[in-house]
Amino acid sequence: MLSNTPVNTDIFRNNLFITDLDGTLLDGFAKVSNTSARIISDLSHRGALISVATARTPATVDPLLTHTFTTLPAIVLTGAAMWNRVHRCYQDTRLIDSDAAAGAVDALRSAGINPFIYSLSDKNMLNVFYNGAMSPREEKFANDRRGLALKRFRLNEPTGLEHYIPGTILIFAIGRADIIFEQAERLGCDSRLSISVYNDNYNPDSGIMEILACGVSKASAVMQLKEMTGARHLTVFGDNLNDLPMMAVADTSVATANAMPAVLDAADIVIGPNTEDSVARYILSTLEG
Repeated sequence: MLSNTPVNTDIFRNNLFITDLDGTLLDGFAKVSNTSARIISDLSHRGALISVATARTPATVDPLLTHTFTTLPAIVLTGAAMWNRVHRCYQDTRLIDSDAAAGAVDALRSAGINPFIYSLSDKNMLNVFYNGAMSPREEKFANDRRGLALKRFRLNEPTGLEHYIPGTILIFAIGRADIIFEQAERLGCDSRLSISVYNDNYNPDSGIMEILACGVSKASAVMQLKEMTGARHLTVFGDNLNDLPMMAVADTSVATANAMPAVLDAADIVIGPNTEDSVARYILSTLEG
């Protein structure tokens, strides 16, 4: 559809586009639409620098991008790692200090929150540990992700923290929004940790907390990718609170029309909603004028 259009190589080489997935690139069915996949794939084949930055893991990112060709690694786990889509391996991983991870897990459990503990102790296999009875929200979260090729859920194993805290890349908690936000504020005092907290895209009454290594964020990861590519201009797309850090460091920050109010306020540009292929169409119009 686009291959006959002449390529301005300077524009393609100097512009890096990084988009969030849920609520931004993904449509109302939580998929990359055929139109968005076609536009992004065609532009990427012609040299465009396009990638994603998401809280998701490669286990769900890979299937979502099956029909979307990109050349750059994907920023996953809110910036705690990159996923090389060509070689199917993690790179630039940032693990949480073991003592800090154990302390955070103990604090959450004391507050009645049983977190999911993501460990990269096995090469390129993400083990997800969980101990305790799951809430309906947690059970749905786990059931939606079981059986994926790059992720293994290990539930209620009779082992102590010392067996799986080493190699921890993410501590993830989901629950009632007010409780999650309160605990995130308390844990934010630990300088060894980075805390990301936001409302669930698909259930606003639920809060999501991600505990990462110190300095980890979408912002640091997108700047690293900008340096890797040598691009001069960084454009990011987002809709939720965990996108604000990368929007703050971008040359151009773009929010979809369905974004949260704080994200709309922070954006340089507001485009159409995620249900109208707005991200892909914006990239196309920027590169082809």
